[in-house]
Amino acid sequence: MIIHTKAYPRAGLIGNPSDGYFGKTISFAFSNFSAEVVLYETPELEILPNYKDHSRFGSITELVKDVRLHGYYGGIRLLKATVKKFYEYCEENLIDLHKNNFTIRYSSNIPHGVGLAGSSAIITACLRALMGFYGVSIAKYIQANLVLSAEMDELRIAAGLQDRVIQVYEGLVYMDFCKEIMSKQGYGNYELLEAKLLPRLYIAYHGDLSEPTEVFHNNIRDRFESGDREVIGAMRYWADLTGKVKRCLLNGQFEKIADLLNANFDRRRKIYRLSEEHILMVETARRLGASAKFTGSGGAIVGTYENEQMFKQLKKKLGKLNIKVIKPKIAGSKRKAGT
Repeated sequence: MIIHTKAYPRAGLIGNPSDGYFGKTISFAFSNFSAEVVLYETPELEILPNYKDHSRFGSITELVKDVRLHGYYGGIRLLKATVKKFYEYCEENLIDLHKNNFTIRYSSNIPHGVGLAGSSAIITACLRALMGFYGVSIAKYIQANLVLSAEMDELRIAAGLQDRVIQVYEGLVYMDFCKEIMSKQGYGNYELLEAKLLPRLYIAYHGDLSEPTEVFHNNIRDRFESGDREVIGAMRYWADLTGKVKRCLLNGQFEKIADLLNANFDRRRKIYRLSEEHILMVETARRLGASAKFTGSGGAIVGTYENEQMFKQLKKKLGKLNIKVIKPKIAGSKRKAGT
């Protein structure tokens, strides 16, 4: 038995950067890229390395470049953490697992470190493979919590539930992480929206500008927990924007969404320390008439465009900055955004 599973990158369309601030967000998963896990039965349990996990280099320069891009541990740690959290979940819930061993490997072509949630995609795909191998069914909201726990509790990676929810549910999802809801049930309220509601969307990314989420989030968490009015006000503002975008989607008011996406980024710019290269991506797209905001922690942007001529201009102008531009194909849907 050979099990193949996939998980996809995500883009935060609007709202709060994560659930940790009790906000709201709308995100979508798209299948232009993917993380894939292959698992099959073997006499011993073995995790096979990916090219991100190699330890032989042509020079000291290559070693440093590799560490800056992939960190010190590559992706094997992601698989180990997922296997551990899966086992502990089954143990806590009295789920018996058979004694057969397996070999597991992963691959991913998701642009690394640009805010498209590539690490959690690997974990999500791994969890799906384990569920298939052991015949275990886990509710989606619990799967999202397990993926988050693998990153935060096991690996100490700064993370929030938004990425994990959309990668587990796929499609287009509205999420409400209200404090009362989170306290009561341990997860947010998740509503799957029709992908056909989306306007024309583009995603642009620049691999050379990768910046780990831990760096991007800087001191916002500390400021939020200490009651910083500016940060708390921003979180409420983004939650309000999310509600407005949801209403626009449901009512087909595409023309209003662009300004709301721009407003999301403008408020973020006021409280976060952003790199000039990342800001340039947004400003370049806006000068062409498109809207633009970060998809996540920086390095990739998402926005609306009016027509094919504008999309071609986005590819041309951003391409000169070594930035690639694509039309996202919504995961779980045969449609591209805006089609």
